[in-house]
Amino acid sequence: MKTKLMRAKYLIPMTKNGENLDRIEDGYILFQEKILEVGRYSEEIANRIINKYGEHLEIIGNSDSTRVPQLNGVILPGFIKAHGHDHESTIIGIAKDQPLTVWLDAAVNPFTEWIHNSKDQLTEQLGISPYLLTYTKARVDDISFGITTALTHHCNFNKYHVNELAEASEVVGTRIFIAVGSQDRNYYEKILDSVDEALLRLDKYLADNQNLDRVTIIPGPDQFFSNGPELLKALKQWSRDHNTLMHIHSSEEPNTTKWFTNKYGFSPVGYADSIGFLDNRTMLAHQVHSTKDDIEIMAKHNVMVVHNPLANTILGSGMPLILDMIDAGIRVSISTDGSGSADSQNMLSAARLASQYQKALNQDATVLGAEEVLQMITTIPAEMLGINAGSLEIGKDADIIMVDLSKPNMVPTIKETVLENIIWASAGNEISYVIANGKTLIDNYAFTTVDIKELNHKMQDLAKVFEQYRVNASKIKGTGANV
Repeated sequence: MKTKLMRAKYLIPMTKNGENLDRIEDGYILFQEKILEVGRYSEEIANRIINKYGEHLEIIGNSDSTRVPQLNGVILPGFIKAHGHDHESTIIGIAKDQPLTVWLDAAVNPFTEWIHNSKDQLTEQLGISPYLLTYTKARVDDISFGITTALTHHCNFNKYHVNELAEASEVVGTRIFIAVGSQDRNYYEKILDSVDEALLRLDKYLADNQNLDRVTIIPGPDQFFSNGPELLKALKQWSRDHNTLMHIHSSEEPNTTKWFTNKYGFSPVGYADSIGFLDNRTMLAHQVHSTKDDIEIMAKHNVMVVHNPLANTILGSGMPLILDMIDAGIRVSISTDGSGSADSQNMLSAARLASQYQKALNQDATVLGAEEVLQMITTIPAEMLGINAGSLEIGKDADIIMVDLSKPNMVPTIKETVLENIIWASAGNEISYVIANGKTLIDNYAFTTVDIKELNHKMQDLAKVFEQYRVNASKIKGTGANV
């Protein structure tokens, strides 16, 4: 791998300097797989680097390796998505204006069952496994919005197709945590597990992907309402034995949360606490509906929460007590959820919405400011996942993006407003360069690891065939409160 040098109008390394995050005007970054140097650019620095590396140096934005152009953008660490689903890019727009469990039975469960049952036929028709196609598109969706690391909650029929997701991540060049799903009650009956089946599945996928440095396998029981105590205890023990994170949906939708509490006599968090499930390696996705006791329990066990404001609002699930959680010392990151529920992987849009909602709800413009929500998609999820990323520092993984400042909505941007404009002025898709582990995945908006035209064409074909199937498909009903 060549040593690479990148220079831009601004650089925000996401490191603290006094009371504010650093904002470097005319910044540069030198890297291979790891970051070698980062700071303010000068001609002396450039000459030293060019003389040292010579023909082994690649200058981003210039092919002749003799001149270092200042790109009109801001260099940032790659965004880190701590909760999402990579099977949903085909079902964008389907069964909208429905609550969570109805949407699952009307969109997710029919699609995942159809693609599972039709895999061979679709592979012949498309010339590629529909799983590899769908998951590759999801990885491309991520990098187009600056996401270089993702945790994918791989539920439903997708739990049988983890290796295709690992392959897609390797092809595109991202880092991925795959939370392998399980269900044994209150869910679509065709995908219910026994304890042994769920554990054997984890063992198999761990063995299959042990040589992939940027693929991590962890348990991902789907929901508290769909996993009984014996299954959850066994998965938690597997997590502890293998020193991994544990990831699960929790208290997402009001009707289902109320139904669960009435049925089992606990809130989902209270239930998890009663079976010894919660600790500092437990990540709860959503946690929209929390009682005061829930927040105290989560803080006591140092549980982590992943907030997904796009999906929570679109599905009418509500919005969590983020400020109360933060005040209690709970680590909270911001994510997008899947494309079917959030309808994009726009991390900056998610960060903006999280801030806007809390400002309006609390009638306080000072809460969840631009710096804080930018940390909640970079440094905080990096800490939660335990990865060597999330900030631009020497020795960190070279996961780097650039936000293009030439777009009309980003003009004017000056040093004093650059961070604020990233959150408040951006559309979210001004990501002109994406570098992951030192490898350039997007080069001036051009995808380097996939044929994007062919990928999009095949995805259109897949969506059309699914719509034809969906017209006459039998209706599914039975997930959670949708009984």
